[in-house]
This record gives sequence, structure tokens and C-alpha cells, in this order.
Amino acid sequence: MLPDAPAPSTVSAISAVDRALVVLATLAQHGRPLTAVELLAKTGLSQSTLYRQLLSLKRWGFVLETEGRYAPGPLSLQLALGYDMASHLAQQARQDMQLLAQQSQESVGLIVAVNGQAICIDMVESRQSLRCSFEKGRSVPLEKGASAKCLMAHMPAAALNASLGPDRQRPELLAELAEIRKAGFAVSDSEVDAGVWGVSVPLFAMGQQAVGALTLMAPSVRIQGKHPPLIQMAVVAAARISRSLSR
Repeated sequence: MLPDAPAPSTVSAISAVDRALVVLATLAQHGRPLTAVELLAKTGLSQSTLYRQLLSLKRWGFVLETEGRYAPGPLSLQLALGYDMASHLAQQARQDMQLLAQQSQESVGLIVAVNGQAICIDMVESRQSLRCSFEKGRSVPLEKGASAKCLMAHMPAAALNASLGPDRQRPELLAELAEIRKAGFAVSDSEVDAGVWGVSVPLFAMGQQAVGALTLMAPSVRIQGKHPPLIQMAVVAAARISRSLSR
């Protein structure tokens, strides 16, 4: 997810391009069509500015209007498809994600950190009828759950400080992140979605820079007593992906 929309008092200071991006980011964040009234409240833009941006975005195909509600348009989809094809990380991880999903019979996601959010950029879903609902494109705040904590644990210090901010740099959280780095993976249960267990393992590229996280997720009720083998499967799959990224 992109940064939160600026507060109304700061909107006047941003450029026209930034205003258009604020509108697009807001539409992308909510996963459903929004009315103009909702967009006004969420972006902090003035009514005249909002309608100017919407008109331009509609003309270019980035926004689609249906019965007074606005959603990302067809050109946004083309950008998403282009990202899929260009994403080295997703391409390198896909085969091992599919193998891990097959071995575990559970869902596997590829998660990256962007501007304070953990974003799922690829997903291989379990074939079982009871499965997790975390889908490609979903984002959650970078604060709870195995994926978010795994990503935070392997951020450079400056990036972590910027993501946390002074009000979230709690000693207990920093200690937990240190333990995750030491263990090599993060585990959570019901921190983001009730009844969902997950294990997340960092992915490294050349220079041992963490570029994302591989997350295996499953309904908690189905995997009682199966945690160690599932963790091991995820660790092995992540190691294979990291080797391929480092070549």
C-alpha cells in the first residue's frame, strides 16, 4: 500500500502529480469502489481539486466511474500486469512457492514492505476448501503478524526507525524483532486474521539484503501439532529462493 493520504492542512503544499497519486493510492488501498464523498474524506483534497484529478485520471484510463463510484481503471490493470512480468522477485519465487504449497497443502504468499505496509505481491492458494483469505494485492500495517514482523526484523536500522516512528519503538517489540532475526523466521497466530497461523521467512538477494518474505499460512485448527514440519518446509523453500536471487 502507498503512503496514507496527507492531512488536509498539507494538501495545498503538494504538486498536481502528488494529488493524482493520492487519489490512486486511496482507491488502491480500499479494494472497493468509493464515492466522491468518501474520497473527499479520505484524501483531504478540496472538492474542486478532487474532481479535477478524477477527470484527468478517467481520461487516461487510470480511474473508472460507475454509477457515481470510482475504482482503478483498465490502465491500472495494465500497470499491474507489467509489474508482474517485470518483477524479478516474483518470477524467481513462483516455482518454489508452488512447490511449498503442494508439499504443505496450505497457502503461500510473497510479501514485501512498502511505506509502512506489508503487501502481498504474489499468492499460491491452498486447494483445500478451508483456507486463508489473504489475497494478492492485500496490504496490512507493518506492525502485526508473522510477515510484518519478519520484514521489520530484517530492515536496515534507518528504515526500521522510519517505519516504526518514535511512538512504536517499544523495547518489547525491538526485543521480539531481535529474536526473529536470531531464529531466522517469525511465527504468529490470529494476529492479523482470527484463526490464521503463519510462518514467515526472509528472502535475501545479493549482499544479504532482505528483499521480502515468504509466508506459509493456514487455518490454526488444521495444523495443531504440525508446526515444526511446516516451519522447516518454509525455511527450506526460502533458502532455495534466496539462492536463486543471489545468482
